[in-house]
Amino acid sequence: MKMSGADIVLESLKKIGIDVVFGYPGGVVLPLYDRFPSHPEVRHILVRHEQAGGHAADAYARATGRLGCALATSGPGATNLVTAITNAMMDSVPTLFITGNVGRNLLGKDGFQEADITGITTPIVKHNYLVMRAQDLAYTFAEAAYIAQTGRPGPVHIDIPKDVFTDEAEFEWPEQISIRGYVASPRIDPAHIARAAALIDAAERPIIIAGHGVILANASDELRQFAEKTGTPVLNTLLGLGSIRGDHALSYGMLGMHGSYEANHAASTADVIIGIGNRMDDRALGRFADFNPTASIVHIDIDAAEHGKNINTVAPILGDAKRALEALIPAVRQNTHVEWVRWIDDLRSEHAHSMAVPSGPELSVQYVCDRISALNSDDVVIVTGVGQHQMWAAQHMKFTHPHQLITSGGLGTMGFEVPAAMGAQVGRPDATVWSICGDGGFQMTMQELATLVDEHLPVKLAIMNNGYLGMVRQWQELFYKDNYVSVAMSQPDFMKLADAYGILGIRVTDKDQVEAAIREANAHPGPVLLDFQVEAEGNVWPMVPAGASLLETVEAPRDQQEVAR
Repeated sequence: MKMSGADIVLESLKKIGIDVVFGYPGGVVLPLYDRFPSHPEVRHILVRHEQAGGHAADAYARATGRLGCALATSGPGATNLVTAITNAMMDSVPTLFITGNVGRNLLGKDGFQEADITGITTPIVKHNYLVMRAQDLAYTFAEAAYIAQTGRPGPVHIDIPKDVFTDEAEFEWPEQISIRGYVASPRIDPAHIARAAALIDAAERPIIIAGHGVILANASDELRQFAEKTGTPVLNTLLGLGSIRGDHALSYGMLGMHGSYEANHAASTADVIIGIGNRMDDRALGRFADFNPTASIVHIDIDAAEHGKNINTVAPILGDAKRALEALIPAVRQNTHVEWVRWIDDLRSEHAHSMAVPSGPELSVQYVCDRISALNSDDVVIVTGVGQHQMWAAQHMKFTHPHQLITSGGLGTMGFEVPAAMGAQVGRPDATVWSICGDGGFQMTMQELATLVDEHLPVKLAIMNNGYLGMVRQWQELFYKDNYVSVAMSQPDFMKLADAYGILGIRVTDKDQVEAAIREANAHPGPVLLDFQVEAEGNVWPMVPAGASLLETVEAPRDQQEVAR
């Protein structure tokens, strides 16, 4: 049976399991929008900016483990997606980005609202397509979904000229996808498993660095089993938080630029480092040349390009984290490392002040994050923007399971917090979603409050309002001799803003008001905007200065240190 290209697109979305599209209409995609009412199985959510639609699709995928989808028109609509696409690429998030383009007769002729979005996105996608025939649409969508969700996940982009939507073709869905040269699931090499197992068995001070790949591969159970069998402490990258319960006896939290003192020193002292689904990047490892140069590195990753990219890998294992751990667990001996674990525990105890919640009268972000975490169940979903509040959330909130923390890692995208919370709530409608927002980042995408209202999404938005671009100000204080340039920000009255959008607004100026505000927000059935007027010049500690090694972790100055609660 023949149907229009627009109908083929929507039928294809249903076939690949997409039931929500975050989009913004425009001229060249009107033929597609015209057909949405005939396909009620695909819910369209009208965002207020294409970048926000992209971030929402990204967070939807992170929260659910399913493919996220965003749609935009040509020209500026398509280019507005670029930041969101890059964000998904950096964090390996399975997403499908669809754009319309000018008619085929106008391609390359600088038509109105034409942009070579295929050329623009080539470096920031796993793969992209320009579909020139309606009969190619179904296979393209099937292949795109397969590529986005297999191997190392990532964004795939499909660009469709306007007249391809209106052309007719037979809808023929492929029975299977076969792509020459593309290996979706590499074979685990037994020799590599044996080599890694021998190193791990011989280790006296092993450490695991668990990253986002553990979560993407649904390998949390295998990670825990492996850690328990080998007696190996587990550190997390920022995006790996939740891959093992934070309260597990072998869990030692986040390492890196704002990781804990004990995590950074354990990583720098270990004799065998087992990286699992992580990029071995600079924010986690510090100065590469001085990152524990005597340690033997075992690295499990599905992308061969990551092996040895930044750190020399002695025992690479190419493969999905789940399947690699399934092969590695029976290959290693039951073991304990009592003295090594005790050494890390002692370090944690001695430096508990380093990451304690301030006990003074000031309203701090640390205290707010601690209380939001304490007053919500383990099922809460935490979304953050980027900056100081992101690091304090990572340090002071409890993460007990995968897909619980949704944040921009590799790209560090300010403005992620509001649209990402929207996407997470759409994907997890029964969950409580809290968005920890910077006052700067919030204002980049706050127009999506309208979408939250329209879609009846009960997100709780906690603005950490310190009147500064906090992380930039911290760097100017510490490394540029207090030369504050363009970091102080005037703010709107956030309560009037909440009222303008018709949502509940709560202003908090004192520590004593925090718990009541959180409880009120949780009890409210709709979206809530909370303005936490926190201390203006708090700094995130510990800190590894840019270009330093993890052994150069700096703690708060003595006069700023607090006694751990």
